[in-house]
Amino acid sequence: SDEDDPELLLFIPFTSDVKIRTIMIIGGPDGSSPSRMRVFTNREGLDFQSVADLPAVQEWDLLENLNGEVEYQTRFTKFQGVANLTIHLPTSFGGDRSTIWFVGLRGEGTKNVRQPVTNVVYESVPQPQDHKTPGGENIPSMLM
Repeated sequence: SDEDDPELLLFIPFTSDVKIRTIMIIGGPDGSSPSRMRVFTNREGLDFQSVADLPAVQEWDLLENLNGEVEYQTRFTKFQGVANLTIHLPTSFGGDRSTIWFVGLRGEGTKNVRQPVTNVVYESVPQPQDHKTPGGENIPSMLM
C-alpha cells in the first residue's frame, strides 16, 4: 500500500497443508500496532483491491499486543487443509503506519504434501482406441 498508509497484506504459503488453531500478531508501540485483522485461506494472488471486495474467512478486532500475551482463536473448521494464508491488516491504532514484530501461528501440519504432477498425457484430439468403454470395447459407444 502507500507509504503513509497503515494497511498491510501478508501472504504465507506452507509446504504441506496445515490446521490453524490460533493466530498471534505482536505489533509496534505508539499506535502503530494493527487494530483489525482479516484472514483468507487458500487464495493466491490477492492484492489490496481484491481483499477489499472479498469476504474474509474470519475477521478480528485486535488489541495492542506488545508482549505476545493475546492469541486469536480461529473457527477451527474453517482453518483445516490450509495450503496458504493471506492476512490483511487494514488499520492501525492511530499511527500513520503499521509495525509488526511477530506473526505466530499455532496448529498442526497434516503431512499432506502436494506432489508435482510428473506423468501427464495431454490429448488435443481424443484417441478412442486408448479408452476402454464399459462394454470392454475400445470404441466409445457414442461413436457407434
